[in-house]
Amino acid sequence: MDWIKAIEIFALVTGVLYVILEIGQKNLMWIIGILTGAACAYSFAAQRLWASMGLNIYYVVVSVIGLREWRKDGAAAGEGSLHLNRLTKKTGLWSAAVFVAGSLALAAVLRATGDSFPILDAVVTVMSAVGTWWLARSYPEQWMIWIVADMLSTALCLHQGMPWMAVLYLAYALSAVYGYFHWMKKGSYIE
Repeated sequence: MDWIKAIEIFALVTGVLYVILEIGQKNLMWIIGILTGAACAYSFAAQRLWASMGLNIYYVVVSVIGLREWRKDGAAAGEGSLHLNRLTKKTGLWSAAVFVAGSLALAAVLRATGDSFPILDAVVTVMSAVGTWWLARSYPEQWMIWIVADMLSTALCLHQGMPWMAVLYLAYALSAVYGYFHWMKKGSYIE
């Protein structure tokens, strides 16, 4: 087995653990996210999917921010409870603007850098960046973004001949469906 496949399998294992911890809103998720993000960044770099590589570097950085935010929100909500924040209209509109402008700009950059699938890579990257930010803020709507982004990522990985990464993103998409209903049933909003 070559190193790339071994790293993809490592990312699959840590990624599944990550999403299990995410559904239960466990702070350990963010630490596992650092490992998964680093492994995925390496795998995507090997496939010349620069935006997906950069996105996973972003995941590593946001994991530090998310850990801090979740500790703060967890203390406010009471230890052991799922803490949710309300998504404001302003945040939703800003996020949509970032998605559209970011996707267009990133696709142009990716075309110039020889990305092997620039439009889909850009859309998935920007959508995932917004979803990760919403996750760090504990907006339950983040799960909807992940369902779409993970299905698109599954297609991207299959197209690029990355079967282990495709399995990971398919598992993420299915987990996102469960995660949304779990958070809505068990969570409570921080007022």
